[in-house]
Amino acid sequence: MKKLIDELQQAAAQRETRRHFLHTCSTGLGAMALSSVLSSCGLFGKSDESSSVTSTQPQGNDGRSPTAVRPAQFPGKAKRVIYIHMAGSPSQLELFDYKPELAKYNGKDCPQELLTGKKFAFIRGVPKMLGPQGKFAQHGQSGAWVSDYLPHLQGVVDEITFLKAMHTDQFNHAPAQLLMHTGAARLGRPSMGSWVTYGLGTENDNLPGYIVLASGGKQPDAGKSVWGSGFLPSVYQGVQCRTEGDPVLYVSNPDGMSRDMRKNTIDAISEINRQQYNDVKDPEILTRIAQYELAFRMQMSVPDAMDIKGEPQYMLDLYGVDPNKGSFARNCLLARRLVERGVRFVQLFDWGWDSHGTDTSTAIDVGLHEKCRQSDQAVAALLQDLKQRGLLDDTLVVWGGEFGRTPMQENRDGQTLPFKGRDHHLDAFTVWMAGGGVKRGFSFGETDDIGYYGVKDQVHIHDLQATILHLLGFNHEKLTYQFQGRPFRLTDVAGKVVKPILA
Repeated sequence: MKKLIDELQQAAAQRETRRHFLHTCSTGLGAMALSSVLSSCGLFGKSDESSSVTSTQPQGNDGRSPTAVRPAQFPGKAKRVIYIHMAGSPSQLELFDYKPELAKYNGKDCPQELLTGKKFAFIRGVPKMLGPQGKFAQHGQSGAWVSDYLPHLQGVVDEITFLKAMHTDQFNHAPAQLLMHTGAARLGRPSMGSWVTYGLGTENDNLPGYIVLASGGKQPDAGKSVWGSGFLPSVYQGVQCRTEGDPVLYVSNPDGMSRDMRKNTIDAISEINRQQYNDVKDPEILTRIAQYELAFRMQMSVPDAMDIKGEPQYMLDLYGVDPNKGSFARNCLLARRLVERGVRFVQLFDWGWDSHGTDTSTAIDVGLHEKCRQSDQAVAALLQDLKQRGLLDDTLVVWGGEFGRTPMQENRDGQTLPFKGRDHHLDAFTVWMAGGGVKRGFSFGETDDIGYYGVKDQVHIHDLQATILHLLGFNHEKLTYQFQGRPFRLTDVAGKVVKPILA
């Protein structure tokens, strides 16, 4: 501890020297050059960053923690979000969008009018049409069409609103995932979870406000940028937790360091950072302080939240979880545990839903069927579990991929593939939502007879984002952040709330 005190005193002396230097360089070209150098080193941060979320200042400039609970712009129906992203994009034509007419065209050449002027990720020449591979039936009082690929979800359809005429601007995975989660197809924008925690803060000081859980063996194609904070302060970025080993790398104390010693160390570092903030007023320093202190609190709270061994056996059975293995099902159970503890935004990414038909793992009738088997029970259990705990009413659950799949079978270089698969499709796909202020047992939007185009009540990605923010109590046009001379928002310059689905 004496060493830390000595370092503090030395730092104070250095600050006096810096203060004198800055004072003597505070005018003229020298000041401009100094500002440029310090900015490029990250010492001044982004000088034009400020909030326009009503009258609040979520960066922490108002003296509060940057993740402190903050009021929404108006009372929202949802308090928290669980967003389940099936990376690679499941086929809506095998799961939710029942098209008996498509079966009549199975194996026939695709009509030319469906190909003229269109761009596909892989299809070239004239592909064959591919009929639905799942067996559909209506379920629940709502009569929702769901295939036999999802037998467990069939039992909870009356909790769900289906958006069946979704469309996007991107047909490649990485840009489409970025558009879905950050509102732009290019890198650098904050993710939806970051915007939500920026606007609302978190209800648990001992856990991150935004937590990410990944399964399927790989990261999403767009990488960690889909849960990054972009130009928002980094305290709002998603924290990825592992389901095996330490939930967060280095969350445990090093050998030989006690908890008291760690606390003294964090206190000393925070004091140095506070003194530096008083000198330069860089908001990223407040982020650094908050992250150090949160990391210390997480040492106790994260292992507890991520430990499912205390869950009763009937609950493990409900989700289909093996407590000794990481899996998508385990992540669904963890999502409930996290929102139960006040985490604002939980994002689940499950990789492996890209059904091209190049091999059995990507075949519609084999690989997609297996991915559904791995996830169906757990997703249905999550809705049931949230409902019986009284959490579903104010927890918004969102499920979907980044785009849809074509009604024609994918080919490569004009040659039909040996397995049944579908190419990427941006004009029509399905996303569903449940809880958190959306209607129960409701279907919105329609596609044409073969599921190629949306023909009624189309919903764009920005509309979906605007609706999610509305359910949380935000006007998406006013949840903004000043950056590089203009206000930015999640929905860019588009988006409208899908009011017919609101409860």
